[in-house]
Amino acid sequence: MLPHCAASVCHVLVLVLHLSAAEDFDWTKNNHDSFYYGTFPAGFSWGAGSSAYQTEGAWDKDGKGLSIWDVFSHKKGKIQQNDTGDSSCEGYYKFKDDTTLMKELKLNHYRFSISWPRIIPTGVKTDHINEKGIKYYDELIDHLLENKITPIVTLYHWDLPQVLQEKYGGWQNISMINHFNEFANLCFERFGSRVKYWITFNNPWSVAVEGYETGEHAPGLRLRGTGAYRAAHHMIKAHAKVWHTYDTQWRGKQQGLVGISLSGDWGEPVDISSQKDIEAAERYVQFYLGWFATPVFHGDYPQVMKDFVGRKSVQQGLGTSRLPSFSPQEKSYIKGTCDFLGIGHFTTRYITHKGSPPGRSGTSYFTDRDLAELVDPRWPDPGSEWLYSVPWGFRRLLNFVKTQYGNPMIYVTENGVSEKMSCTELCDEWRIQYFKDYINEMLKAVRDGVNVKGYTAWSLLDKFEWDEGYSERFGLYYVDFRNKNKPRYPKASVQFYKRVISSNGFPNQREVENWRRKAVETCSSSNQLLAAEEQRSTAANILRLIHDPLTSHMEMVTEIVVPTVCTLCILLSAIFLMFLLRRKN
Repeated sequence: MLPHCAASVCHVLVLVLHLSAAEDFDWTKNNHDSFYYGTFPAGFSWGAGSSAYQTEGAWDKDGKGLSIWDVFSHKKGKIQQNDTGDSSCEGYYKFKDDTTLMKELKLNHYRFSISWPRIIPTGVKTDHINEKGIKYYDELIDHLLENKITPIVTLYHWDLPQVLQEKYGGWQNISMINHFNEFANLCFERFGSRVKYWITFNNPWSVAVEGYETGEHAPGLRLRGTGAYRAAHHMIKAHAKVWHTYDTQWRGKQQGLVGISLSGDWGEPVDISSQKDIEAAERYVQFYLGWFATPVFHGDYPQVMKDFVGRKSVQQGLGTSRLPSFSPQEKSYIKGTCDFLGIGHFTTRYITHKGSPPGRSGTSYFTDRDLAELVDPRWPDPGSEWLYSVPWGFRRLLNFVKTQYGNPMIYVTENGVSEKMSCTELCDEWRIQYFKDYINEMLKAVRDGVNVKGYTAWSLLDKFEWDEGYSERFGLYYVDFRNKNKPRYPKASVQFYKRVISSNGFPNQREVENWRRKAVETCSSSNQLLAAEEQRSTAANILRLIHDPLTSHMEMVTEIVVPTVCTLCILLSAIFLMFLLRRKN
């Protein structure tokens, strides 16, 4: 009896310690400080990122197998304008050119992902290893290192081999854990002598919710109320297994680190004097970031998730919770499997409590949370319907991670802003403003004591944006997707970010304002260059269409009218900018 009592006392003490740690975060204190001029600690790492399916192209070349995104994007109506990642940025062929861009930016690191079906076409290691795929990543890693750029490698950025989806149901099936571990082990074996930073999963929230709950992303399943939880459960176990594989088999020889990259919008209470709104805001963050971070750091799901999903499952007449549970052995195995935490962050929401009536018909991950999301109409909205610029939310999220998870080592793995317009403006002042404000909030978080070691601007290039196709652009570099050579053009934000990197922060007000002015001046010449290229491309298309009388009117509209309008937009922007600069002088 005595050992059981001792164990119970220990359990209570652990629970009390956990609860007191969670209460360290003050939901009522939101500092909207003025801009802070200062620099980051020495050795802070600056980078930019990408992912395989979004940039590589070469979807069926050199022995690569099909991924779920290859199949999903080829289904009509799934992606805006029926775009696909078939060629995308042609990064598979242009990685040396892109490394030159990184070197010009003075990047310390580059974050990219390895395509699972490019090196194991069926997803099953014993079937076949594609040496041509291995060779591509070998050359990319070597070229980065030759240019003194540290590779940070993501093992899973959403492109599951299609065979695994068809045979087993993808992340709905527990067998994915071993298949993913074999893939990761192969990567450690072939690349681990040169790669020291590994990320198991990028934003598993999107994989689970958008892939298996709403069906917006590949594989496009709508398993409401169950699919997302099951997929997440298997990904968390797969992450832990890969971490242990590296820890036991490779860490001693390779001396690398294994983490996971979790995305999280910040949730701020609508009314900080309302306990219900504070609890709703915490639920929002726990159902988003905490869903994955709490098992990895503490061994189990957030208590609020277990309570809410469990209670709603009972109300629906189910015998067990729709949220799966970990066994005591699994909790112990998963806890602590994180050498660093990757944070992807873009925006913020105001949160208020809103009850959802029980019932199987309305069952979903979203109704499980009992909350409503709101936005302030004054927040800048650059174009993407989900992305508002709310810099102070970034500092709040980073401090939340510090208090909840024992101040882990953090690498910001994604942060950036898109534009959504038919004519891309290379003088992207809104992106400069976004980077300036968000990086400054990260600097304030470092001053608060948050252990942030690096920052990754999202993204290096314009690229395929999943279900949005090419209609949204996150890149520092503009990619002309209509040109088969996919040329890159620097936006003004390139020059601004380059100066932030060179100064390791924000030295003083006069200098930072000077950076912005010079960045906008330099982009006007890039605009003119792009406009000239557009004119040449349009002229070539006109000649081609003249010689092809069978071409449809619709093709003429898309091939001639749209590029011509864009050319005029760019030319007018350049002329207007030159006029403004002359007036200032």
